[in-house]
Amino acid sequence: MKDKSNFENIDLLISQRVASLEPITLDQMSAIKLMNRTDTKFVTNKQTLARLLEMTQGKYYAQFNNGSFVATYMTTYWDTDDHVYYMEHHNGRANRRKVRVRTYMDSDTTFLEVKRKNNHGRTNKKRIEVPSQKDLRDSDDFLMQYAGRTLDTIRPTVRNRFHRITLVNKGKTERLTIDFDISFHNFETNRDRGTGNLVIIELKRDGNVFSPVLDLLRQLRVKPSGFSKYCIGSVMTNPSLKTNLFRPKLIRVRRLVGDDAVTLA
Repeated sequence: MKDKSNFENIDLLISQRVASLEPITLDQMSAIKLMNRTDTKFVTNKQTLARLLEMTQGKYYAQFNNGSFVATYMTTYWDTDDHVYYMEHHNGRANRRKVRVRTYMDSDTTFLEVKRKNNHGRTNKKRIEVPSQKDLRDSDDFLMQYAGRTLDTIRPTVRNRFHRITLVNKGKTERLTIDFDISFHNFETNRDRGTGNLVIIELKRDGNVFSPVLDLLRQLRVKPSGFSKYCIGSVMTNPSLKTNLFRPKLIRVRRLVGDDAVTLA
């Protein structure tokens, strides 16, 4: 177990370095929605994140909203009784879906979202605003159109909370989301788990346009690595699930972050 003061020191350093980036507002980012995009994920730790933020100076803007560079998110994933969305990912299905309800905690805005990934690696996301995490009224038509099922056939399975830093390159052709302090609650098992020092970086761009951060990540020896918060949160909190595909990934992540928080349920 890591010393608490070490976490506090690195958190302070991360805050200082992101605050030194040039800010960009949500209005200025409105043209960079990338709803039909390619995503590349990277898994690292907070120490490497602090170094990356130092290297992005002059190359990236940092999203600044509601007086902060760090946003708080809460997401609830919905699935069938037999976990069809989880199993699509676990079994390596190229065309797969996820249904989630995401709340932007700082603005108290909530969306019901359907994410679909095709066999060409492109991600398409559709969403509608809903009153709250618990109130998904009038959403059946949306779910039937994009997920092929209605609300009464799925239920909440895993909820996560996390902090997010969002960077935008100077050319405004990509977004880089950086998630950390991720915690999970499983509605089926009532288990709660954290992820310690873990950081998930996701590069979101429309096609294969030039990305400055790819060279920076190569310098830091951070390689692309798929990571689904829903799937990993599920295997960390529900021992009854099939986990063969995700076991090696959890072992690699645990070694990387140097903490015993990331492990099977």
